[in-house]
Amino acid sequence: MTSTALITCMNSCYSRTTQWLESWVGPFALLLMRLWVAIAFWRAGVVKFTDPASTQMLFDSLYHVPLLAPGIAAVLGTWIELITPWLLGLGIAGRATALFLFIYNLTAVISYPDLWPHGFWSGLMIVGDFTDHKVWAMMLLAMVAWGPGKWSVDGILGKPSRDGIAR
Repeated sequence: MTSTALITCMNSCYSRTTQWLESWVGPFALLLMRLWVAIAFWRAGVVKFTDPASTQMLFDSLYHVPLLAPGIAAVLGTWIELITPWLLGLGIAGRATALFLFIYNLTAVISYPDLWPHGFWSGLMIVGDFTDHKVWAMMLLAMVAWGPGKWSVDGILGKPSRDGIAR
């Protein structure tokens, strides 16, 4: 086998492997990320829903949600955490839902200073400060960038991505 033939063979193999990864591993990874974040928010919503008195106390004393009264923030936060995980998990309006939850997640971190004992900006770089929220934020940004994937309602309905191909 000549070196040209070897390079052509390697390019072909690389191209097929990349295509397979984009077709199967990419959608599977996006599905896992959607479900991971959806379950985290859903569980938080269920806890708030089952104990509204404690939820109200948290919003009255610990959470400092900007621009909203504690009572409104408690009810709104509970229902956001009960409804949007279903949209995210199923991949309905995936990019918009992910962007909304990214902003909601950021608001939650800003509203609860106990999550960042070393300061907000320092906490962004420290592994121990609000790690879950940072991981969720990265997953949500991935979904904003690449959409919910072909294994979603959006993907099944054929919503085109930026390049015109449903993923």
